[in-house]
Amino acid sequence: MVIGQTATAAGQAEIIGFLSNPLSHVGGGPVEHVETHGNLVFLSGSDAWKIKRAVRFPYMDFSTLERRRAACEQEVAINRRFSPDLYLGCVPITRTSVGTLAFAGGGEVLEWAVHMRRFEQSALLSSIAANGSVSDDLAKSLAGVVFDSHAMAERRPTASGSASIRALVGSVCGSLSACDRLDRNDVARLTDRLNAEVEKTASLLDGRARDGYVRRCHGDLHLANVVMWQGRPMLYDAIEFDDAMGTIDTLYDLAFLLMDLDCCGQRRAANVVLNRYLWRSGDTRDLEALAALPLFMGLRAAIRAMVTIDRMRQENAEAGRRDLDRARMYLSGALSYVTRPAARLIAIGGRSGTGKTMLAAALAPTVGNAPGAVHLRSDLERKAAAGVGEFERLSAHSYTRENSARVYALLEQKARVILAAGCPVVVDAVYASEQERRDIEAVAEALGLAFDGIWLTAERDTLVERVEARRNDASDATPDVVDAQSQYDVGEMSAAWRVIDAGGAAADTQRLAASHLGLEP
Repeated sequence: MVIGQTATAAGQAEIIGFLSNPLSHVGGGPVEHVETHGNLVFLSGSDAWKIKRAVRFPYMDFSTLERRRAACEQEVAINRRFSPDLYLGCVPITRTSVGTLAFAGGGEVLEWAVHMRRFEQSALLSSIAANGSVSDDLAKSLAGVVFDSHAMAERRPTASGSASIRALVGSVCGSLSACDRLDRNDVARLTDRLNAEVEKTASLLDGRARDGYVRRCHGDLHLANVVMWQGRPMLYDAIEFDDAMGTIDTLYDLAFLLMDLDCCGQRRAANVVLNRYLWRSGDTRDLEALAALPLFMGLRAAIRAMVTIDRMRQENAEAGRRDLDRARMYLSGALSYVTRPAARLIAIGGRSGTGKTMLAAALAPTVGNAPGAVHLRSDLERKAAAGVGEFERLSAHSYTRENSARVYALLEQKARVILAAGCPVVVDAVYASEQERRDIEAVAEALGLAFDGIWLTAERDTLVERVEARRNDASDATPDVVDAQSQYDVGEMSAAWRVIDAGGAAADTQRLAASHLGLEP
């Protein structure tokens, strides 16, 4: 095959016409057309064909046929790691001997296309988020998929993790400054704050880079690049055009997903994703790295604003106005992420069945800035420490006084690390003894941070009914456990703890707790 000449955006009109023609595709059915700022996608039957726009941006260059060929080949190679069922290959579009166009013919190559299996746009996580809420179960599954992708990603240790972030801040903020449609004061404030965050976290980022937390990740992990496939979320459309842009800190990769969930009105899902990812990780270094999360999320939102502005310039007037509004929304979000309030520690205690975990999970997204507080749960930490699955029932030995003391010590240790990183914590455990409550209070006191305790109560029959109704839950509590706990002498509650009757509806308990804590319910 002979490689064709360099194409321009206008020069792709013939290719677009070919791909838009139903007769070009198997079955000859209608063709749907989807556009992004860098790609044109054509959907027909069970097939999807994606070509690269003949465009050049400071961060992405598809201006020549050879560059587009390389990008298509790289896209297939990289994305088969994440979604092997979707990516079928890289196919040339050629001119036949009679002058017509064909897929993989024997004549001159005019363009290259990525061939994929088609999926409905409604299966995209962006569509799911726009049309309702992302459920906790889906968010947990998504966190697992992202964690697994990081666990298998190629490690690329390097001397500096801050240098690339510093350069990226300069490039992105420079592009935003050049747009006269954005508030220049907001862009200037964001530039100053991002640069300050880089300096604040430089040592942390450099240490993670040296120790293997910089890996060949997805790199473009927003909601439209996650699809529900055969009942579970699947990542696709990873960055292919710049290897350096995909070689990043794992938490920076995750931050794009957290930011996009929040900006799409799915803050609870963002909180669930973060907490499930950290629990799967079990790595103290990832807890320490939460100090960089404001920088990572702020930079991700700034990049999204920049890309949206680039897309605006390709659109008609009406679509361009929508893009401008969205870019301004991302800019506002970026500013909020790098303006983190002081961390605080909230402990939720009470006997089994009082709804500690439900309340903690409801409160966590509302504490501080997005994605909210890290939720530490004694039941999950106990299972992880025992090396068993979340729903595997533990023996009575795991609930001895000694083992329980180790779990509580672990909760305190993790809370201390997370709070020191500047992130709020909500921890739930029984906290039946005065000493256990004093110990968790002392964690916040030692760091000079605010502490609030919530002690939940309810009648025995209510607790038993709730415990018996549990399914697929990490708690091993039974009615016998409820009765045993009723014999506990919980002692006196300090002034830092507020007693709340949790015998009614969960929403009422949440409202009372949120009011006491000064949070939005």
